Amino acid sequence: MTAKDLILIADDDEDINAFVETNLRLEGYEIVKAADGEEALQIAYDRLPDLILLDVMVTKVNGYEVCQRLRSDTRTRNISIVMLTAGSLSADRVVGLTAGADDYLIKPFDPVELVARVKTALRRSKEMRSINPLTQLPGNVQLQDEVSKHIAAQEPFAVMYIDLDHFKPFNDHYGFLRGDEAIKLLARTAGDAINSHAVSKRFLGHVGGDDFIAIVEPEVAEDVARQVLASWDQHLPDLYDKDDFENGYIEVEDRQKRMHRFPLCTVSIGIASNQERPIQSHWQASEIASEMKSYAKREPRSAYATDRRKQP
Repeated sequence: MTAKDLILIADDDEDINAFVETNLRLEGYEIVKAADGEEALQIAYDRLPDLILLDVMVTKVNGYEVCQRLRSDTRTRNISIVMLTAGSLSADRVVGLTAGADDYLIKPFDPVELVARVKTALRRSKEMRSINPLTQLPGNVQLQDEVSKHIAAQEPFAVMYIDLDHFKPFNDHYGFLRGDEAIKLLARTAGDAINSHAVSKRFLGHVGGDDFIAIVEPEVAEDVARQVLASWDQHLPDLYDKDDFENGYIEVEDRQKRMHRFPLCTVSIGIASNQERPIQSHWQASEIASEMKSYAKREPRSAYATDRRKQP
């Protein structure tokens, strides 16, 4: 069972509290309430809610200060905050947004608007938490949603698992800043290839480290893969010192002070699609693509492998 989103309501108006709680519980959310700003801060630190509905005029510590404190604390800075205000002046809204609020609701608000704003704020919050800060690409949450969407619609799609080979010794040898440049280069080459060939399905996600997942139409997946490999090989000299690139390897010292040679970074891509056999879940799609990527890694150069097995 999927865990319910936890929403903290911080408002000292009992009628507003009851109105908001009733409508959000009907939507399946878990609710916790705070009667003043101090209690809201304590609950936020203890429970780490997914969303906070925060009244501007809440007592003891006002809403603006509560918002600023939450944003300045590493534990709570990414919690989505919607300010509740009785003032319709633009200055009130500007102050709330400046304090760090993601959105605002002007009292009185109707249930439809309340639920819509809450759903939007939660969706944005989940997406932002999943965005990779290095490449600004979506992560696992959006990937799962994207694959599940295509499966539910019974649409043809291909999942591409894109991975760097020999990245760890490269990162150890040149340092993490040069390693970051390699990851960003792979993100750019993959994005350019997808935009060049894909039509209606253009998803590229960064699932961590040097691993990327793309979703495209099955008929263009291999064209995308070929362009990624060609572009990577073309830009590879930019990542290495001239002597290392001309040698075709780098030398890295291990913990016992012994030197080891490692080949230049290559790209391996595994492709899985539901064109020949059904894919029932994002787990299955990832498993097949990962298996194909392992086959591609057997090549000494950049390579891709496509699953062509048919349904028995």
